[in-house]
Amino acid sequence: MKTIYKKLLFLFLLLPFTVLAQSTLTGTVTDLATGQPIPGVNVNVQGATTGTSTDFDGKFQLPNLKNGDKILVSFIGYKTSTIVFNGQKNLAVSLEEDTNQLKEVVVQVGYGTVKKKDATGSVSQIAAKDFNKGINVTPESLISGRISGVNVVGGGAPGAKADIRIRGGSSLSASNEPLIVIDGLPMSNAVPNGSTSILSTIDPNDIESFTVLKDASAAAIYGSRAANGVIVITTKKGSKGGIKVNFSSQIGINTVANTVDVMSADQFRAFVNEKGTAAQKALLGTANTNWQDEIFHTALTTNNNISVSGSLFNKLPVRLSVGNVDNPGILRNTSFERTTTSISLNPVLFDNHLKIDINGNIAFGKNQFQDEGGVIGSAIGFDPTQPVYDANSRYGGYFEWLEPSGNLPLLPARNPVARLNQDNRRSTSTRKWGNIRLDYKLHFFEDLRAVVEAGIDKFNSNGYTEVSTLSALGYQPNLFDKGNWVNYGGYTHYTDSRQNKNLNAYFNYTKDVGKFKIDATAGYNYQMFEREGYDSGQTREPNPKEDVTTDPDVNLQSFFGRVNLGYDSRYLLTVNYRRDGTSRFSKENRWGNFAGAALAWNVAEESFLKDNETLSSLKLRAGYGTTGQQDIGPQYDYLRRVTLGTINTQYMFDGVIYRAARPEGYNPDIKWEELAEMNFGVDFGFLNDRITGTVNYFDKKSSDLLAEIPVPDGANIRNKGYNNVGSVRTKGVEFNLQSDIIKNDKLTWNLAVNATYIDQKISNLGVSVPGFQGYITGDVIAGGSGNQVLIHSEGYAPNSFFVFEQLYDANKRPIQGAFADRNGDGVITDADRYKFHKPTADYTFGLFSTVNYKKFDFTMNWRASLNNYIYDNVSSNLGYAEAGLRRQSDLSNVSSDYYNTGFTTESNSNGTQRNYSDYYVKDASFIKLDNIVLGYTFDKTLLKAASLRFTAGVQNVFVLTKYNGLDPEKFNGIDNNVYPRPRTFLFGVNANF
Repeated sequence: MKTIYKKLLFLFLLLPFTVLAQSTLTGTVTDLATGQPIPGVNVNVQGATTGTSTDFDGKFQLPNLKNGDKILVSFIGYKTSTIVFNGQKNLAVSLEEDTNQLKEVVVQVGYGTVKKKDATGSVSQIAAKDFNKGINVTPESLISGRISGVNVVGGGAPGAKADIRIRGGSSLSASNEPLIVIDGLPMSNAVPNGSTSILSTIDPNDIESFTVLKDASAAAIYGSRAANGVIVITTKKGSKGGIKVNFSSQIGINTVANTVDVMSADQFRAFVNEKGTAAQKALLGTANTNWQDEIFHTALTTNNNISVSGSLFNKLPVRLSVGNVDNPGILRNTSFERTTTSISLNPVLFDNHLKIDINGNIAFGKNQFQDEGGVIGSAIGFDPTQPVYDANSRYGGYFEWLEPSGNLPLLPARNPVARLNQDNRRSTSTRKWGNIRLDYKLHFFEDLRAVVEAGIDKFNSNGYTEVSTLSALGYQPNLFDKGNWVNYGGYTHYTDSRQNKNLNAYFNYTKDVGKFKIDATAGYNYQMFEREGYDSGQTREPNPKEDVTTDPDVNLQSFFGRVNLGYDSRYLLTVNYRRDGTSRFSKENRWGNFAGAALAWNVAEESFLKDNETLSSLKLRAGYGTTGQQDIGPQYDYLRRVTLGTINTQYMFDGVIYRAARPEGYNPDIKWEELAEMNFGVDFGFLNDRITGTVNYFDKKSSDLLAEIPVPDGANIRNKGYNNVGSVRTKGVEFNLQSDIIKNDKLTWNLAVNATYIDQKISNLGVSVPGFQGYITGDVIAGGSGNQVLIHSEGYAPNSFFVFEQLYDANKRPIQGAFADRNGDGVITDADRYKFHKPTADYTFGLFSTVNYKKFDFTMNWRASLNNYIYDNVSSNLGYAEAGLRRQSDLSNVSSDYYNTGFTTESNSNGTQRNYSDYYVKDASFIKLDNIVLGYTFDKTLLKAASLRFTAGVQNVFVLTKYNGLDPEKFNGIDNNVYPRPRTFLFGVNANF
């Protein structure tokens, strides 16, 4: 007993020395190949619950160490390093890339994740480090040109929405927009009045990755909303370890890259003196005004973001971000401003059994708009010999065309500078959205997880349009005093409130049974879309009585399931199913069933290829799936409805004003549009995956198309409406290749290229009437009245151009009014119009290059498009003599294309429209250098507390194209008074603390 007592006393006395023997270790973690520090590396003591992570400079500090502790240094994509602590004070660790671990990259898919090497469908992911560089005001520009099969076409207006098409879309009149899912919350594509797009409220600095589900087998689990593909956006989250602060600031100088080519003042004077009448010659002014220079200017964009991330109390990962972008447009009096705040909390509780993800976001927007088409159109066509200002003018001191009586004529264009300054269009918006996700691994059955996600997206906006009482736009004839005009000015006020509520609840079961791996998911989805708002209509009252209108709610409910089976990481099978119900259709047609299946063979895991460094990875994939489409404008087109008319359909009875009620057309048989798609793919890698790539072939067919088509007389009480007609077939090939061409201690060069070929044709329109050409569609073009030059026709691409075949003289100059008699009946009629090219490209290409040399980095991004065509509506509308000399009381400028044609009149003697000529359908193929950015990093050499990176670059650098218009890239194929894309010179700094 005495011996035991002495031993205990000895240990008790030794305890303080043991505590004192504990030490603190500092160190740095770098990349073995490049020597660059690696931030975010996990540094833990084996068997202990505490640990830390490296800061931006790869440094860490680990306290309370004892001799013999094993320190584990680990980071995704690198081999884990184990060091035994023997009292060291400092430690330098170099981590080596693990090519096998790099294959373990996890990608987001519907209601879960999957390792990239185990993915069976066509899935592409772009992470933050690979995003396009530069000032990215809206998130779409981060991936423009980066993913094969994904076409992103942005506009020039500040904060403008970008049109995104995955594999060419699938519908004629229903939505062709992809489904966008942000942190598990499926978004609505509807945007409130006064806002620009659903993505414009998101700060690109907060986005961690984009994952694109392209084929139906990958997207089918989203069912009714996945016919056009799915884009899954994951935002940045908090991380374990110490607090990190990141601050980025950018300045962009936006300049006018190009303007429309019209006659100069001197050219116009010569033209009028040669072709005009005496009265028209007398109208010529003495000024030399470039109206496009007057409405455009150089503008300064600022983009700032600060984020704080880390772990509170060493247990609660959190990230807080605040950002602001102020983006004035190059068109005067247009602007976009956004202020965002986002927070992410990601605690893990109950011994890692309960994972909670909470994401909250709020965005405030301010927009100033213009009647862009009207202002730019006026600037293009306004007489360049007239001055901007007229001291004797009663219209705010601006020059305007007047009748001899002094009144304003109805037809001439108004002064474009006056339109900018006397027409005030502003809006503000607030968007609040967020999602909470509870992922619980059952304590008593750890192979089973229960997941519940609840999200809400509330988007409110309000705005107004105010026309000055001095503006020519506000003058109208006084109905009670014939012959005199009065200026009422104008005021319109509107509000728009939209709400999207979502609930997902599902179970996920994973189990490894020998070499078999099972991953099964089953659940339920509920989503509700609501909207209400009002529009005051045209009024002189600054605070008109609100007339609230409420759209019918749209409800989607779904049951879904998926099973992933794998054997020995070699043979993979995915099967998924979804049953969707929508309130847009009747009970008989409400539910749709969508399913998908895909097989994959990891050939590189076979014994004859395993550990082969030349062919380091090879996977063959095949998939087939069906998805649906129900996103059309009328929420309840299947119901008989009566609606109240507008302010223009009121009538007075016995001194009381009543609003007229009218019945609406309807289609009780409208049902789901369905898409079936097959996909065959190959994923490959060479030289330890130093070169990797993907090839996909896809073939998809949309049937029972939701198309807005004319209705036969007497068949309905509307002229046109939605019906299920015909089918569209789309085939294509996609190719991606990326490679580390050079990789050593001082120099790395990574190159990524992609290419896409798409062949899309309407295979059936459900009409067998002899001589039926198709359904005329597309925007109404300027010139004439109600003219359209696009058509949906069997055997041709959707939105093909529908024009006359122009005849040319011996000098290859178009002959006015001379068109080919294609049907040989001796006269030129609409029956001689034919399908000629299309706006969409056959081939698109992208190239992204990154070079790092010591502390310098240089990136550039190229895009190309081949066999896309555009209708030059500027030349067709203004490129003939009569466009400038239409009346004896005013003049208009003429497009320089007049010198190429010599056209004189709008209509030919036989009544055919000159603007239907295929001469105006131009080849718009192009090569664009979208951006170049040069950066240099100071690793705490300027500031000891922070690492600084400075950047300089240019966006929209240049365009190579045969098209002589403003820009060859126009989404709808009609070039008419387009807001030009600016050329931006940017400077930025990024600081990490």
